[in-house]
Parts: sequence; C-alpha cells; structure tokens
Amino acid sequence: MSDPRNVAHAKKVTQEKHHQAQGKPGKEKKSRGTVQNQPVETARAPTNAEAAKAEQKPGDLEKSLAVLSKLKDLEFHSRANIETLAELSLTIEEELKQREFSEAIGALYSAQEAFHSKIAAFIETYQTKCDSLK
Repeated sequence: MSDPRNVAHAKKVTQEKHHQAQGKPGKEKKSRGTVQNQPVETARAPTNAEAAKAEQKPGDLEKSLAVLSKLKDLEFHSRANIETLAELSLTIEEELKQREFSEAIGALYSAQEAFHSKIAAFIETYQTKCDSLK
C-alpha cells in the first residue's frame, strides 16, 4: 500500500497543474505570481468599484428618504404653526383688543409663512434628487 503523504502530494501537484492551465495561480513562486496577477487585479478593480457604488446608492437612498421624511414633517408642523399664529392673531386683535401686539404677531406670521414656502420649495427639489437615486 502506498504512503498517504505521497497520495496527498500527488493530488496537490495535479491540482496546481490544473489551476495553472486555467490561468489561476496555485502555490507558485511570488515573482511569477505577481506578474500573472497584475492583469487579473486590474480587471477586478473596476468590478469592485462598481459594486461599491451599487452598495452606496441603496444606503444613500435610504438616508435621503429619511431626510425627506423629516423635511415633510417640518413642513407639516410649519403649516400647523401658521394656523395657530392666525388664530392667536385674531384672539389678540379682536377679542383681547391688544393692538400693540398685532404688529409683532403679524411679523411672526410672515416669518412662518416665508419659512413654509421655502421649505416646500426645498422639499420639491429634494424629492427630485431622491427620485434620481432610485
């Protein structure tokens, strides 16, 4: 019966020859392996870069959608603030007859209205960006 070490060695040599015939480096000397690996590595680099971009896009999309959701939440609260300021303005001017505060609450109302229009415009722009990420 033959020595199992010799059988294992013969099998290893056969596998190395098979890999070398297919262009895959087996256990070769480093100097030959680096020469043969150079074209293979440059061919794999763009594939890895494309894979990295593909992995980043879904993550970016998820984060962008989370930001968009928060922006829409801000817009909703901005609209609610406008309604509340309008009610308070009527209360101050009509019911309480505190006319000295009417200009101040009017300025707050105008500022909130300006914020609301700016955030609504920004949401439209950001929505377009999110759609392009899909």
